[in-house]
Amino acid sequence: MGEQPIFSTRAHVFQIDPNTKKNWVPTSKHAVTVSYFYDNTRNVYRIISLDGTKAIINSTITPNMTFTKTSQKFGQWADSRANTVYGLGFSSESNLAKFAEKFAEFKEAARLAKEKSQEKMELTSSPSQESAPGDLLSPLTPESVNGTEERLRPGTPQHAEPRAEPSQSALLFSHSSSNINKHWEAELEALKGNNAKLTAALLESTANVKQWKQQLAAYQEEAERLHKRVTELECVSGQTTVIKSQKTELNQTIEELESALRAKEEELERLKAEVESTNDFRSQKDFLTQKLQHTESMNQALEARLSDLERRLQSNQQEREAFRQSLRQLLELLDGKLFELTELRDALGRIIESS
Repeated sequence: MGEQPIFSTRAHVFQIDPNTKKNWVPTSKHAVTVSYFYDNTRNVYRIISLDGTKAIINSTITPNMTFTKTSQKFGQWADSRANTVYGLGFSSESNLAKFAEKFAEFKEAARLAKEKSQEKMELTSSPSQESAPGDLLSPLTPESVNGTEERLRPGTPQHAEPRAEPSQSALLFSHSSSNINKHWEAELEALKGNNAKLTAALLESTANVKQWKQQLAAYQEEAERLHKRVTELECVSGQTTVIKSQKTELNQTIEELESALRAKEEELERLKAEVESTNDFRSQKDFLTQKLQHTESMNQALEARLSDLERRLQSNQQEREAFRQSLRQLLELLDGKLFELTELRDALGRIIESS
């Protein structure tokens, strides 16, 4: 799971001046978050503090470290790996006391973890040592096994006696002693062979131990390199929460911009539709204008015809009025003639009656 923060507080961070080794140099302009981290994969505790994306504290807690309270609100500790001394200025005594308490607690945990790691390393790195029988047992000789042989050998000063023929029991004992000597000589040769094999195996194990130590050193160098790389990556990714919040804000801004863009696109489509309808209206207007001009020209022609018809109608009315006048005069004339005829008729009738 990697490193997890287990305690955090805020403080002003300082480092000792590398030149004078006396003056404090502030590494942060304001109070920053200082956190204890626990790496369960490597079983180590670290103090980490970030100012933006820059790691201003990256200190691994070791059993030989000591956190010292130099004042009511200031404490310090030396980091031999970083070759510096860190100082923290807290806003209250309780924050300093809590930080010092956690430092002592994690320092003790680091000590226990180191002891367990050393025990595990001793168990896994050291090869199994077996006792060589040739080293534990002195070489066996027939003399050391069969102590009676010297006593039976002639010519020994302590037992200088006249030579006599060996008895049957002496012959049996000599034969049994010879068999025992051969047996122990065979055992001795077997032990020497086993001793040589074990010696070769021990030399091979020693060579393997040297190889394992070299591999262990290479692994430690690789682990240190990876640790530094992880530290760099952690420094880069230390502001995960801030980056996530910024990412959330950026996502919200992007969504707002996308919605605004969609609204603009919709408005653009609407404007395009309006432009197209305007073009249609314009073409319709041109058509209607042409039609209106044609209608106006036709209207002018019709008005001219109407004027001509009105003139003709007026002339016809005048002619008709003149015709009517003529008819009236003719009727009046006819009436006069008819009256005269009537009078003439009457007169003729009276004449006829009288005659």
